[in-house]
Amino acid sequence: MSIRKLFLYLFIITFIPVTILAQDKNIRNYGIEIGVLDPGEYNAITDVAGIQVGHQTIIESDNIRTGVTAILPHSGNIFQQKVPAAVYVGNGFGKLAGSTQIEELGNLETPIILTNTLSVPTAADALIDYTFGFSKNDKVRSVNPVVGETNDGYLNDIRGRHVDKNHILKAIDSVQAGSVPQGNVGAGTGTIAFGFKGGIGTSSRKLPANLGGYTLGVLVQSNFGGVLQIAGVPVGKELDKYYLSDELNESADGSCMIVVATDAPLNSRNLKRLAKRAMLGLAKTGGIASNGSGDYVIAFSTAKSVRIPYRSDHPLQKQNVLRNNVMSPLFMAVNEATEEAIINSLFHAETMTGRNGNTVEALAIDSVLQIMEKYGRLNK
Repeated sequence: MSIRKLFLYLFIITFIPVTILAQDKNIRNYGIEIGVLDPGEYNAITDVAGIQVGHQTIIESDNIRTGVTAILPHSGNIFQQKVPAAVYVGNGFGKLAGSTQIEELGNLETPIILTNTLSVPTAADALIDYTFGFSKNDKVRSVNPVVGETNDGYLNDIRGRHVDKNHILKAIDSVQAGSVPQGNVGAGTGTIAFGFKGGIGTSSRKLPANLGGYTLGVLVQSNFGGVLQIAGVPVGKELDKYYLSDELNESADGSCMIVVATDAPLNSRNLKRLAKRAMLGLAKTGGIASNGSGDYVIAFSTAKSVRIPYRSDHPLQKQNVLRNNVMSPLFMAVNEATEEAIINSLFHAETMTGRNGNTVEALAIDSVLQIMEKYGRLNK
């Protein structure tokens, strides 16, 4: 081999992996795998066909660190073609607007917006404007806007209420399929998880063909506390940084919003059963659902066969939905994808300084990798 070819070879094997890691900080790119099911192409909620995600990240002056994340179940008129949905409340210290109508009717009729606690009313108002913007909705007089939140008040001037309706509408306008930006973006801009910088995280799972071949995706807004675990390894304890430790004795309060999407044809009852299992994924990361933590799961199905038209000439609606006894693979999928999405939110997040000079450090990935190797949990 010539010197020139040898140099080129060494350059490829040495520098390309580093470039990949710099672009995509998903834990799998570091040799950490959670669960046994395979992720989808993007390892994101957008692996579920039709799902689109958009962000508006608001970083201004020294005190504003907040944003908006929008999730669309399909690109059409959602009010006219509603999707079956369900909500599960792990701990109800939060403001999930629209949850009672989802509970009552079992459907979702607007995009899902995630933002900060005091911007929920603004986001709800913007979703009404968005819905009224469709010509077919010109006679609509009731809209159920769905808005979730976490409190980013440590890094963000939350009382200033800097999110306006334009931010919400721009987040919706910016939605796209494919890769989803994670970490300090959108509704995750000012969040904290396990005492480290939190943020937006996502992951997906694809069932084998013999189990239906369905895809399930999860997106989280992580802002909660506990004792961090990664793939079963007690990372928080090893770093001596966890709730009630000497190094981190502040409150474990916060919140975690979890959005679950699947193309499996599910009705609202089995979507609620699915949503419950997402909390198992949160628990596996070490989250404790503290007294002041609003831990909510919104689950919906994108399957066209189960969509619910706003108007119909027929009093009966026929749907083919999955039976109870074939739900277990999806339960496993949501458990794994939720756990991985939360850890991805930490790996993508970066150190941030905000309100009053408050600084939250990012999780030290190099230290985590050393710990994972110590426990034999790195796939090299």
